[in-house]
Amino acid sequence: MSSSPNRLLGVIFGAVYLLVGLLGFAVTGGVGFLATKGGLLLGIFMVNPFHNVAHLLIGAVLLIGGLISVRAAKTVNIIIGAAYLLLGIVGFFLVGTSLNVLALNTFDHFLHLVSAILLLGVGFAADRQTRGVATA
Repeated sequence: MSSSPNRLLGVIFGAVYLLVGLLGFAVTGGVGFLATKGGLLLGIFMVNPFHNVAHLLIGAVLLIGGLISVRAAKTVNIIIGAAYLLLGIVGFFLVGTSLNVLALNTFDHFLHLVSAILLLGVGFAADRQTRGVATA
């Protein structure tokens, strides 16, 4: 696994997003599941219980993809990266509306965009097959 940037990134990001999802529940007591405002994680990232569940699911998918194989990690990194890119952009337009069911704030948007850049960059650039030989 250490020789695969996609697997390493998937496992690290997966573990971090699982931890963030769990920690989020410590600051969302009394917050509605789909509330447009939530508790502050690390003092800056707004989360609600739905946002926490999303982090847990994304973390699990990244971690499992990273543990399965290079191909799985690469695929998961690209898909999650694309989703975060979309969320990072669309999120700016959701704040202050009833559609902000993830209780996003500006710090979340920039974190999602940075995550997207890293996941997509590694997903597309690393672990390329050369001369038809697959890496495992």
